[in-house]
Amino acid sequence: MTSSRSKMPPPALLRAVDTVRNTLARVHRRLAPGPIALMELIGAGWLSQAIHAATVLGVADALADGPRSGAELARATGADEESLHRLLRLLISHGVFDRRSDGRYTLTPIADALRRDADVTLRDAALFFGSPIHRNHWSHLVDAVRTGRPVGTELEGMPFFEYVKTDRETGELFDRAMTSISTLGLEPLLAAYNFSAYRTIVDVGAGEGALLTEILSRTPQSSGILFDMPEVVAEAPARLAELGLADRCAVAAGSFFENVPAGGDAYILKHIIHDWSDEQAKQILRAVHTAMPQHAKLLLIELVVPEDKRPHPGKLIDLEMLVNAGGRERTESEYRAFLAEAGFTLQRRVPTLSPDNVLEASPS
Repeated sequence: MTSSRSKMPPPALLRAVDTVRNTLARVHRRLAPGPIALMELIGAGWLSQAIHAATVLGVADALADGPRSGAELARATGADEESLHRLLRLLISHGVFDRRSDGRYTLTPIADALRRDADVTLRDAALFFGSPIHRNHWSHLVDAVRTGRPVGTELEGMPFFEYVKTDRETGELFDRAMTSISTLGLEPLLAAYNFSAYRTIVDVGAGEGALLTEILSRTPQSSGILFDMPEVVAEAPARLAELGLADRCAVAAGSFFENVPAGGDAYILKHIIHDWSDEQAKQILRAVHTAMPQHAKLLLIELVVPEDKRPHPGKLIDLEMLVNAGGRERTESEYRAFLAEAGFTLQRRVPTLSPDNVLEASPS
């Protein structure tokens, strides 16, 4: 895993930038005529589709070795030169790609994240969120709001998480997209929360184990248990051996709806609870509660929706959960009450410099 420790901006700078951005956005919304501001919001979907198109064409990868002319870039991407110019003209106006004074196109820091081999790449996220199946799901947002149910069961005949097991092309793209998004919050999380206090750390729904392996690489006194479905963890032992962690990290397979490994000192659930309905999420938490000793900690890593009017990623992702997964994002007070119903007491919330928070809870 490529660490971005040296690339982390100072926390004070990030907070200041965020404050300025929110203030400018608020001023813009108040000063712009209502219809103009609304039209800008309506057109935001076109911009995301333009990013998707550039990603499918591989524009960022074609520019990885340096600037190219329009003709060179069109040949490299298999695109019509004039149409490609029109696509890039829009993206350049939003800081995605740039065009030099000599007319050659080049990468920007934003566009660099669309490269396949970038240190932190969002290529697969751009491909998934612009994909036909995802667009189709969101076109049924009205249905989800009216019924309170995700739309996948009606459209594909099964819940989304079941569907991606049958359509492996979509499923693998989804898995890669989620992994790339998760990478964005990894360094802020490790900078904000001290995992070294725990001797045995169980990562429930660990996926490929990116978080747990990074924690163990920084806490040599800790051991871990990587837990997920059998097909998810099938290749984990080989990866752990490659990272030199095979002697400190066990692999266990199963369903977190039924049981999880017992005896851990900390149980991590990163971006798990928000995927499921209240009853399903409580079922997961009760399985964890049964497995964990009284002294152990439950560590939920989730977005926490602010209870004010400011924009926040959690408010967008909450609708993504409604449309696709049937889960939801929650406020801190909602998590406190929700955890109490599952047998836990929320001890504290640890914010990070990403939208993620660590909700630390103990068995009641």
